Amino acid sequence: MAKIQTLTLNKEFKRAYYRGRSFATPVLVVYALKNRSGENRLGLTATKKVGKAVKRNRARRVMREAFYLIEQELAQGYDFVLVARVRTAFVSMQQVLEALRRACEKLGLLR
Repeated sequence: MAKIQTLTLNKEFKRAYYRGRSFATPVLVVYALKNRSGENRLGLTATKKVGKAVKRNRARRVMREAFYLIEQELAQGYDFVLVARVRTAFVSMQQVLEALRRACEKLGLLR
């Protein structure tokens, strides 16, 4: 599994929130914004509304794995921010993968 570049700075997340396109599903919200690096970068967020630390970590872990599985199908050169919802920590990885695939398809980012 190749290492994926991550978003770390607050301004990178804010740029994706305000300038990027988004699509919401009951499981997660996907923000996508074209970047200049030519490769995809990933940012994950899970607020305290999702649950305590164990549930937030599970939500991020499941979203990260779903992104790894779908990355080869995605257009290159985008910043992706995946935002966990309350249901994310309770659903299976397959459901998160389907929600992510559906969101990326609606955003026109699948090859």
